[in-house]
Amino acid sequence: MQRIGEGNEDLRSSEGQDTVPAMTHRDQLKHLLLERSVRFGNFTLSSGANSTYYIDARRTTMSAEGQMLVGRVGYEMVRKSGLEPTHLGGLTMGADPISYAIAHRSHLEGHPLDGFSVRKEAKHHGTGNRIEGGLDPSSRCLVIEDTLTTGKSTLSAVEALREHGVTMVGVLALVDRSDNAEDLFREVGLPLLSIFSVQELLKENQP
Repeated sequence: MQRIGEGNEDLRSSEGQDTVPAMTHRDQLKHLLLERSVRFGNFTLSSGANSTYYIDARRTTMSAEGQMLVGRVGYEMVRKSGLEPTHLGGLTMGADPISYAIAHRSHLEGHPLDGFSVRKEAKHHGTGNRIEGGLDPSSRCLVIEDTLTTGKSTLSAVEALREHGVTMVGVLALVDRSDNAEDLFREVGLPLLSIFSVQELLKENQP
């Protein structure tokens, strides 16, 4: 039996005959999100809109299994995107576990990407930083979002990073439940990558 995280190759019987193909890490991540993070009911979103479902991605991304899976899947998407960031992060705290999981995976793969966090506002003690992490003018930043709804909070992180003087390369969302965020980011010159659309995630799983 294949253990989670040991690869994406198909399972084979001891006699060498084909068995059911193993779930990919992306499949496993989707299953975990459905199991841990998706809730159905009547909810009011941060945007003020009403919804019949809610996705609390942190219940997945802060779990040990979720960390492993989002690190693998997220890193692979970043690698294939061709965006070549040096750093990744976003608004604390939704982006934090995703960013750090991908950063950890990138080190294991020999292509390290460092993480950063953006506060909603600068702190009023210590260094007074709004952005934490070793960013400098040469940094190429990919902004991370756990669940993308309107994109407005993500844009606030983008604006803070641009004021900080770094280069922005794109946005990566774990789940995109937006209607027009891709157009919104295109207007500011950033491509949007999403691991899952909400349509794919909820397909055949709505009550």
